Amino acid sequence: MTTWDSQTAARWWELGKLVHELDMQNNARLRERVAKIGLTIAQASALRELTGPMTLSELAVRLSCEPSNAVVVIDKLESQRLVERRPHPTDRRAKQLSLTPEGVEREGMLRFLCEEPLVTGLTEWEQDVLRDLLQRAIFAAGTPKA
Repeated sequence: MTTWDSQTAARWWELGKLVHELDMQNNARLRERVAKIGLTIAQASALRELTGPMTLSELAVRLSCEPSNAVVVIDKLESQRLVERRPHPTDRRAKQLSLTPEGVEREGMLRFLCEEPLVTGLTEWEQDVLRDLLQRAIFAAGTPKA
């Protein structure tokens, strides 16, 4: 159990500000990169998460969003001929999303755009440590307290 004093509060506040600033910088860099190929971050994320045929609901889970929000993204990608909806093989009510050949090509472009690390100034080892620490913090934040 953490005892709350002004020093602890100040440390937590500073940590929150640093994580937020890193997130803002990374989002700005990512927006700039994906805009070069005519996409938004949400569209680029959908292309990266579509690793095989899946339903809109499955994609929404991977994108951490509501299916209604994923529909907007998929509609735009479909209009750009990067994604297509096909009948689901076992569920007549559902559609499966798949990348078109153009979508697969765009996915390769995304990989190229992401070759430069978003967290610059850190060694690969430091990036691994940061990733591990952030994953632990996210897991701990999502774990219900007894």
